[in-house]
Amino acid sequence: MTETSKNVPEARERYVLRLYIAGSTPRSQIAIKNIRKICLEELQGRYDMEIIDIYQQPTLAKGEQIVAAPTLIKMLPLPLRKLVGDMSDKEKVLIGLDIKKVEENKRETEK
Repeated sequence: MTETSKNVPEARERYVLRLYIAGSTPRSQIAIKNIRKICLEELQGRYDMEIIDIYQQPTLAKGEQIVAAPTLIKMLPLPLRKLVGDMSDKEKVLIGLDIKKVEENKRETEK
């Protein structure tokens, strides 16, 4: 399943994401819901996301060395990043995707 966002501002970086899930388990569904919400709120039309079921496409998971699911891989912009879990901690996901910097997170925590 591939999702493509519309109305892309050309001056901003485009994100290419792959979410590896393990079937239609509750944890997989939560990860899909959480990352979609984060992308809609934070990337606002600047992303492509592919959802890959490791049971249906095990060779893709093996090629990416996926050892746990759900796993989100940020392919672009570089550097490549892997996040494991249900994506429920929005701040960690934003930092992992390089949308939010660690320094910004520290300043907000100190307020």
